[in-house]
Amino acid sequence: SPSRKTTMHKSEAESLYSYVGPDELKAFPSELTERCQVICWADVAEWMSKTIPAQRKGSVVATFVVDSDGLLWIADRHSEHVACARGADVISAGEMTFEIDGGRVIVTDVTNQSTGYCPEPESWPVVAAALDKAGITHPDGFTRAFLFRLCKSCGQTNIVKEGNFTCAVCGNGLKQEWNFPHGRK
Repeated sequence: SPSRKTTMHKSEAESLYSYVGPDELKAFPSELTERCQVICWADVAEWMSKTIPAQRKGSVVATFVVDSDGLLWIADRHSEHVACARGADVISAGEMTFEIDGGRVIVTDVTNQSTGYCPEPESWPVVAAALDKAGITHPDGFTRAFLFRLCKSCGQTNIVKEGNFTCAVCGNGLKQEWNFPHGRK
């Protein structure tokens, strides 16, 4: 089965992404990665104060995933998305930048940058829904959106830049559509 499959969730079609990154990262014990479920903006503020007290007043970048139930989870930026997701499938993943503004947490920057799950830019609505549910102000879309493609010739994961669907390693053409298999086993 493909690593991206369409599911019905909250009355709209969404893509479910399986982990497609290196096996050794998935094998690392994910319970060693501290993560925080974001139900409301105060969860982020508390996580920021416990996790990175020296940066409380500045901006903090976090790894995030939205799980198959639409729940938002965050972890330290240096954490792997697969660890934050506890190895499970996700409906989006990337990085978020949080700031405290007037005593409330806001998101100033959010991307779909996750080479472990390679989510499409079209996953934005589930991210927005999770942030809206938590009462967190955010941009109208990904502030930087990435297209990921797998080179069928050499197996390299590529980020498509400037619409150039050419593998950065071997120079062969990349598919226009999302093309990752189920895992890399």
